Amino acid sequence: MNTPLIFDVRRGSTEDGAGIRTTVFFKGCNLRCRWCHNPESVDALEEIGFYSQACIACGDCERACPESACRLDNPSRIDRAVCARCGACADACPAKALRRVGRFYSPEELIDLLVRDVPFYRASGGGVTLSGGEPTLHMEYAGDILRRLKERGIHTAIETNGFFPWDLFRDAILPNVDLIMMDVKLADSKKHREYTGESNAVIMENLRRIAREYPSLLLPRVPLVPGFTATTENLVAIGSLFRTLGLARYVLLPYNPTWFHKAAAIGKPIDTGLSARMPSSEESAAWQARFRADSVSTASCAGISQADRTSRKREKGNEKAKPDDTDSEKVHYVQARRA
Repeated sequence: MNTPLIFDVRRGSTEDGAGIRTTVFFKGCNLRCRWCHNPESVDALEEIGFYSQACIACGDCERACPESACRLDNPSRIDRAVCARCGACADACPAKALRRVGRFYSPEELIDLLVRDVPFYRASGGGVTLSGGEPTLHMEYAGDILRRLKERGIHTAIETNGFFPWDLFRDAILPNVDLIMMDVKLADSKKHREYTGESNAVIMENLRRIAREYPSLLLPRVPLVPGFTATTENLVAIGSLFRTLGLARYVLLPYNPTWFHKAAAIGKPIDTGLSARMPSSEESAAWQARFRADSVSTASCAGISQADRTSRKREKGNEKAKPDDTDSEKVHYVQARRA
């Protein structure tokens, strides 16, 4: 089993599924979305982040770097073209202004960390969510973590871009997951390739298959990125698709540009077409209206836990489970971090 890098284990999260959760963020993604809100998740390898507000200009990094990539006279501190990512600068930094992004956890070590908050999961209807990056790039490891959690009676969820091989997902993930939060970014395949680097053909096929065979597990999510995904053409097309698939709920993910500083910390450029401001309430209302016109309901992550658990009785024989009435009645915009 290959052990992936994990760049964050966020305890006490309320934004990645129902209740109080711990979210595990995997490094590595097979898409290159221009608006990725976790830019440190894209590269599967360890990176070095520089957080200037913490720097005390002591010079220890400059002295520790064997490649002379760290210099105090460089405002970005690291010459990325020269840096070998050895981590010597981060290890030497007393103020933690330079940090390694990503570390390895054995399955046993990660489970030990995740079970610490079981009382909070049980009291709030929460659990554990695997996110990223793209956790399905590490099917065996992710499946093993989910299985161990299920054996302990912990609610499990996965956030995925949907770009995965079906057979591996079916065998490793599906038997051990209670909720699949799957992003549906763009309906047009050419635009999907232009903005993410890949066609959406595999994603759409996986969406249709989950909607058909495991409907009670599925919560599709649409990121609302001004000028990219939040266009009339795209919203109407995705809304029509959801209606055709009989999806009773989905989540609209508000655009949030507050991740820009994270890209700067690891030396990654920001697409100049991205807005640096939060959408206005009028813009958000207009985007919602385009979906509601298609008679599909939005569902709050905070409002789906009980329905998912009661409907978790596996769709034996691939029978379609009926959507829970409490889900289809929930119609409101979801205030979520992820975009």
